[in-house]
Amino acid sequence: MHLFKRYILPGALLMLLLLLNACDSEKGQEEQLGNSGELHIAVAAGLRFALEEIGQAFEAENDVKVVFQFGSSGNLAQQISSGAPIDLFLSANQNFIEGLVAEGAILEESVANFAMGRIVLAVNKQTGLEIQALEDLLDEDITYISIANPSHAPYGLAAKEALKKKGLWHKLEEKLVYGETITQAMQYIQTGNAPAGIIALSSADVPEIDYILINESLHSPLMHMIGVASRSKQQELASEFIAFINSPRGKAIMEEYGFYQPEQGGDAP
Repeated sequence: MHLFKRYILPGALLMLLLLLNACDSEKGQEEQLGNSGELHIAVAAGLRFALEEIGQAFEAENDVKVVFQFGSSGNLAQQISSGAPIDLFLSANQNFIEGLVAEGAILEESVANFAMGRIVLAVNKQTGLEIQALEDLLDEDITYISIANPSHAPYGLAAKEALKKKGLWHKLEEKLVYGETITQAMQYIQTGNAPAGIIALSSADVPEIDYILINESLHSPLMHMIGVASRSKQQELASEFIAFINSPRGKAIMEEYGFYQPEQGGDAP
């Protein structure tokens, strides 16, 4: 009997220690999600410039620090699905939000379409190229064409849809270079690593780039969706941030960066 206790007891202690460590880890995640002084927001890369300004304005009016995590909508959705400590998700694609709602990671009642985006045909000014239509991308002087990765970046998917609708996708596929996000795709053009590409209107307004709008009929609507994470301990504060984005001040900032409101329909800037 004593021999049995001698060998069994250390094993029981080990299990108890593992259980306590797991509880501490879970508690740490909960504390991170429930930090009263911070709001953690996952944001599609195409929204970066607009949201950074909105975040600063929100911080100025509230006793809270806004912490952004920028990336492609698909990658961010995967992280949230895996339990990343996020309070609010701003996606450039409706499907990613709906997928998270279906698995219980985003509160369905919080989901809303808060803005619409546009894509543009962009060219590096120093190339001297004059591009007025997607067909101009066939020019032999355009060796590389930058777009965001269409497998997880909604703006990249819109670019692919537009090229396919024009019958250009297979003709240009060998020239395409993918950015992991729409911001990276813009930077390829900005630096001249790719002379031209298709990027978000919201990220195209930089000194090195000229651009023209691409007709919205060539791709699926770029609906920007927002939703509160079900695991968040800051759901009330997240709702206040949503209200701020939809306020006159928030809408004005969004429009300044090339987004328009859903009720505007096709009357985009």
